[in-house]
Amino acid sequence: MTLLARQITLFAGWLLTLSMPAVAGELTISQLESRFPPPLHVQQQLADLPAWPLTSDVQPGEGTIGYVFESIDLAPLPGFAGTPINLLVSLDRTGNFMNVEVLNQREPIFLDVLDRQLLREFVGQYAGKSVKREIVVAANQSTNPLRNSANRIELDGITRATTSVRILNQTALASALAVARAKLGFTDFGQRAPAQPRIDVFERRDFTELLARGMIARLRVSNEETERIFTETDGVGADPDGLAHPSAPFVDLYVAYLNAPTIGRSLLGDDAYEKLMHKLPEGRQALWVATAGRYSMIDDDFVPAGIPQRLSLTQDGLPVELRDLVFDLPTLIGAPEFNASRIFSVYAGAGLDPGRTMELTLTLTRVTKKGLILPRIIQQPVTLKYRPPKTLFEYPAEPLPEWLQAWNARWVDLVIISVAFLVLSLVLWRPRWVASRAERLNSFRVVFLSFTLIYIGWYAQGQLSVVQITGILRSLMSGQGLGSLLYDPVSVLLIAIAMVTLLIWGRGTFCGWLCPFGVLQEAVSALSRRLRLPRLHLPTPLVHRLQRVRYAVLAVLAVCAVATPSAAESLAEVEPFKTAITVGFDRSWPFVAYAVLLLIAGVFYFKFFCKFICPLGAALSLGGRLQILSWIPRREVCGRPCQTCRTRCAYDAIKADGAVSYDDCFHCLDCVGIYHDIERCAPILLYRRKGLVMTPAGVRKGGKTLRSIDELPGKLRASVISQTSAAQPCRRFIDGVLVRTRARHLSNQWVSLGGTMPNRFIWR
Repeated sequence: MTLLARQITLFAGWLLTLSMPAVAGELTISQLESRFPPPLHVQQQLADLPAWPLTSDVQPGEGTIGYVFESIDLAPLPGFAGTPINLLVSLDRTGNFMNVEVLNQREPIFLDVLDRQLLREFVGQYAGKSVKREIVVAANQSTNPLRNSANRIELDGITRATTSVRILNQTALASALAVARAKLGFTDFGQRAPAQPRIDVFERRDFTELLARGMIARLRVSNEETERIFTETDGVGADPDGLAHPSAPFVDLYVAYLNAPTIGRSLLGDDAYEKLMHKLPEGRQALWVATAGRYSMIDDDFVPAGIPQRLSLTQDGLPVELRDLVFDLPTLIGAPEFNASRIFSVYAGAGLDPGRTMELTLTLTRVTKKGLILPRIIQQPVTLKYRPPKTLFEYPAEPLPEWLQAWNARWVDLVIISVAFLVLSLVLWRPRWVASRAERLNSFRVVFLSFTLIYIGWYAQGQLSVVQITGILRSLMSGQGLGSLLYDPVSVLLIAIAMVTLLIWGRGTFCGWLCPFGVLQEAVSALSRRLRLPRLHLPTPLVHRLQRVRYAVLAVLAVCAVATPSAAESLAEVEPFKTAITVGFDRSWPFVAYAVLLLIAGVFYFKFFCKFICPLGAALSLGGRLQILSWIPRREVCGRPCQTCRTRCAYDAIKADGAVSYDDCFHCLDCVGIYHDIERCAPILLYRRKGLVMTPAGVRKGGKTLRSIDELPGKLRASVISQTSAAQPCRRFIDGVLVRTRARHLSNQWVSLGGTMPNRFIWR
């Protein structure tokens, strides 16, 4: 196994050791009682759901008036750092939030950065909001009174904490909907708004047409079919009349959705329809249900305004309560004779979507005395599926996932950063034009690095951190995926850019061009040079030993992420990114002092933090081992004997033999510029002193191309060779390069000095 393959294997094994410990809610009932004092009372936790029912002395006969639960038991969504946010959520029986409290969170932005009062104010917005409505975090704060529609509520977000509050919002909604579906009869369409009947659509239809077009649904069950339904029960053969007339109808079940004008007006008539709509409370829906034949949907115990015992309505497998509306039905023209015909209302909080399939179940009952002293009641269900035509409804647009809403809100930032990266990629792919002139390269770096610090860092909040690496790994190892990462689109884009540049150019592209704190260090260093402050130079062996510190920091964070995540979150403060970039030094003094101290260290030793401490840089250096290209041009004479680039490299990334150490390189392009600059490259300068100028092309002179230094005119050849004490080093120094002579006898003519090194390795 090669050394590179062994390193990759070890790195992959280290990644697989990371995991996130299981978490669960730990509040006791006494702790809950202190939060919900009388007249509220907290009951024992439910056996089938990790939630505590709430009762009230004010409503003694109403039973459970709400539920309280910890979100981590129902929706442990990983936060920004990979650790779930734990909320204490209370929900009333109508599906409205009573209160939301943050019990535990490890979001880096709220750990001694932003005032936690902001977080309390954010969760305070949930009180009174219904989970039946789409609740989203606003992309930016607005005072527009129309921004909250009938089916949408926008919460004011928190500047600099957009990702964290979006995850918090998803946590609150996911846990609340789980309880609402299980205990409040809500259907399973989540945050999608139900279809609304189109009031502007109306066509008069008679009963037969309504039935034929599916606006009224019908289920006919004959006596013979009923007998088959009871075949496997003790009720088989208990209906002599049915056995005598097998083809006769036992029950005809009808259902129609009355809120749609085409159905309601056609079935009831205009006056009755208007009365019905007036009587229905806001948000309630009405269904007409009738039966004909030998069996009725109404039993002898039925009480008007009550719940029919023989009928039940479900959607997506969850019950929806039907309650008699006590409405005087007019004569339905063209309808058959019914044994029961009533209108039932559906409570708005049940979440029924009339545009989707509903299931109306009628319970068939038989009484038998076979082998028993007392009569035995046997029940079997028959189900009628009903979905009114789509043309009668207006279907709200399917809401985008919240992570996609976050991407839509940041599309401008994403486009600008992508364009900037494209420009940088073009420069790195063909660096000669920009780098060959020192002034041009300096101008480009100043502009681009200013963009990185101000726009990517302070404005777009795009500072990558080791917290993201440990959070991603812990989320993966816990089996929860990377869904939470999608809520921060700028970070996702920068992570993708970092991965691409790692493979092509190495880790220096991100660290040298796209890290805001790295740019801040360069700015401080540039200021120190203007002030002529002294610079510290350390021996190369000592530098190499000190560079191991950043790998040790990364290893400690990795171990803590597995053993003690809370400690890892605190130790991640070794990065000053949050202080200097995320909050712009708006933080408590110890964190500001630490960040300033690191910047001061960078004044006296260039890139001090990047070289010796940065755990993110260490992780990128490990990934940089996968680099494909050795793209910085080198000549045979680089380092042997020329040391120009090495002495001028501010990053100490060029070895004595002229090779580039990509682990230390920040891709500033200075050495690339020197390589191509006729004013700074030592070999080029040497040729110029002797009347020779390096050029990317050569031509014949007099039908002959000079192939060797030996073919130069005698005086010129002697002058060139005399620059070194030995002819052979000088011969290697010149052979294989292209020269232009200013000698009088070869004036303005291009000549090629042949050698062992192809021209493509010289000019790029």
